Amino acid sequence: MSVKVPTISIEELLKEKVILVDVRSPAEFEEFHIPGAINIPLFSNEERAKIGTIYKQVGQKQAIELGVQFFSKKLPEIFQQFQKVVNENDHKNIVVYCWRGGMRSGTIVSFLGSIKFPVIQLEGGIRSYRKLIQKDLDEFSKIQKRFIVLEGNTGTHKTEILKRLQQENYPTINLEELAGHRGSIFGAIGLNPNSQKEFERKLWQRLWELKDAPYYIIEAESKRIGRIVIPDFILKGKEQGTRIHIVSSLESRIKAICDTYRFHEFHEQFVAASTALKKRLKPELFQEIQDRLHHKEYEQFVKLLLENYYDPKYHYAQEKYETPARIVVIEGMEDGLDIIKNEINTIVEKWGIVPTINV
Repeated sequence: MSVKVPTISIEELLKEKVILVDVRSPAEFEEFHIPGAINIPLFSNEERAKIGTIYKQVGQKQAIELGVQFFSKKLPEIFQQFQKVVNENDHKNIVVYCWRGGMRSGTIVSFLGSIKFPVIQLEGGIRSYRKLIQKDLDEFSKIQKRFIVLEGNTGTHKTEILKRLQQENYPTINLEELAGHRGSIFGAIGLNPNSQKEFERKLWQRLWELKDAPYYIIEAESKRIGRIVIPDFILKGKEQGTRIHIVSSLESRIKAICDTYRFHEFHEQFVAASTALKKRLKPELFQEIQDRLHHKEYEQFVKLLLENYYDPKYHYAQEKYETPARIVVIEGMEDGLDIIKNEINTIVEKWGIVPTINV
């Protein structure tokens, strides 16, 4: 005897105003979830791991039995959590999902539906959302767009300029912001880096926002930003794009980096992360850099890193380009923004595009 579970597709879901409840474990939810969803986990991270181990080592039946044991103990608490969601949302439909739209979400919807809760199961679970994102990204990759690429040594305000350009409705794709990572050895410190799935969701959302834009503005990034892998079509756009090379004084760059990274606030994390430089630098240089950092001489620490690690690394990467770049010299963030805007407007006017794009 089967129980009919009401369902909704991901395409229908995205058109509706509903309450979303994710019943996966907290770790699954943190890695990737549908925006706005509430996490009411059927199993803790540890419980899910135990069920998975039993499934692999013993069998499905025993894994289900263990899951029932865990779930039955929590049922009153889970019921109260769903009751609270219903009461707080004026009895709107509640869409419940797990990974594949299988046993976890099906169990909850069957039980709550039998006592007249307004619950619906997402067909295919969050996996259907993930597939939709990947399909759309593949379609976006086939659309021919021009790219403007901001490049320059570390500390030349590229990311900050991108943020300001986006605020003024320029069609920017801020890859570091989407990744939650600054793209260096120390890039994750003070931030909450995103998973590959979450990065792609944010990129998908941004590309939909820019669907009518005739070009994109990005920062020159390598294939990886922390643990994130940049899609090939973005990398191809970077390689073939019109390059604006930003030049700024060493002093200005040092100040920009110190302002951005907030070394005083995260001193111990920087000390720990700096050990990764040991295999990349000569022993005496590595020791000097470590000493500067330990003594909180941050400006000297940054200067040594720029002159002996990041600048040579950047110059090596630049030699691979065969096309010329438009060189601009800036003193700081404010004059740099105006200079870059003028360059962008000049470029797009030559393309026959109106410079101001509303997105």
